[in-house]
Amino acid sequence: MQVIGVQLDIEWENKAANHAKVQALLSRTAIRPGALIVLPEMFATGFSMSVSQIEDSRTEQTLHFLTELAQAHQAYVLAGIVSKSSSGRGRNEAVLINPEGRPIARYQKLHPIPMADEDKHYEPGEKIITFAWHGFTVAPMICYDVRFPEVFRQATKRGTDVFIVIANFPALRESHWIALLIARAIENQAYVIGVNRCGDDPSHHYSGRSLIVDPRGEVIADGGNDESIVTADLDTSDLADYRASFPALKDMRFVPDDR
Repeated sequence: MQVIGVQLDIEWENKAANHAKVQALLSRTAIRPGALIVLPEMFATGFSMSVSQIEDSRTEQTLHFLTELAQAHQAYVLAGIVSKSSSGRGRNEAVLINPEGRPIARYQKLHPIPMADEDKHYEPGEKIITFAWHGFTVAPMICYDVRFPEVFRQATKRGTDVFIVIANFPALRESHWIALLIARAIENQAYVIGVNRCGDDPSHHYSGRSLIVDPRGEVIADGGNDESIVTADLDTSDLADYRASFPALKDMRFVPDDR
């Protein structure tokens, strides 16, 4: 099945402009019904700590856009969105919209990054989620989560065979981004789709490099450094054949801590 990653240069805190950019990039893309379209972390605003200014809970401007996008293309859409929690802090989330335009899953980032003070403005999520998509079991993750292999392993134990990592991952650590995505694919024998932004915000430069990695750790699509679309067809039978031919996941062990 077709997966499509949208790598864009996000206009700072400008939802309308970013919605238009996504539409323009997708208008040049052949999208098959049932495809999975993936947009970066906080795609409508950039990685902003101004929760009250950018959160979508009140107007649902971005949620409405995603609903229309899914319906127009008869596709699933997974995208980064900001909502506000009862605590007053934000929720950095990935929301999944089905082809009928209905939100069917939400994942809240487990690891707000302290080095960017995200943990001061956004509360951490508490659970891994998965969803079914054309025979695959998919788990979304967000940016800094990619540095924590234990949560990927937990998701793999629940049957995950596709990971999606949406991000605003700065160019300064591009080599980490690439290495971590490939490692998560190899160790979990899973497809990994990493969708990053490009361009600049007030604090960082972003080099893009959105990747689609197969379960063997081979990069099958690379978005480069500019606005682009990354796309590939994921194959359930190929994944199953590979896992059967090299059944490393059967040897997983979780060793108790005796301290």
